[in-house]
Amino acid sequence: MASRKTKKKEGGALRAQRASSNVFSNFEQTQIQEFKEAFTLMDQNRDGFIDKEDLKDTYASLGKTNVKDDELDAMLKEASGPINFTMFLNLFGEKLSGTDAEETILNAFKMLDPDGKGKINKEYIKRLLMSQADKMTADEVDQMFQFASIDAAGNLDYKALSYVITHGEEKEE
Repeated sequence: MASRKTKKKEGGALRAQRASSNVFSNFEQTQIQEFKEAFTLMDQNRDGFIDKEDLKDTYASLGKTNVKDDELDAMLKEASGPINFTMFLNLFGEKLSGTDAEETILNAFKMLDPDGKGKINKEYIKRLLMSQADKMTADEVDQMFQFASIDAAGNLDYKALSYVITHGEEKEE
């Protein structure tokens, strides 16, 4: 039984690694280290994979002993294969980098653009982002502006920025 299980995991791990080989570039080194520590805590049997028994043991260590098998199965099914460290990172990368649909982002910007010009003053949006809800730092706002089209009058083209947020920056050839 153990050798069949191992072979199954190795094949899945190779598929998972190929599918997400660039996942490490999505995180800073300190983040990767934190995820590695979390993975190690969850990999209770230290076989390099998180399986249902590991999840049960992790929950038990947190004092929750009544976790249903279907809940654990649902968690495991979020991965496209066995959960090795690369797959674990990939799963968190998807959760952390998930963005709203482009239309949702556009609608949020449109609320700040009552005239429907498709542009918002750069300094106005900066003040909002630094003072409301999940406040951004000046550096974070400036980093966002690097990907934004800003005209000579200092207005941000939020339609273009919404596209970059949801589709990524287009590479110039």
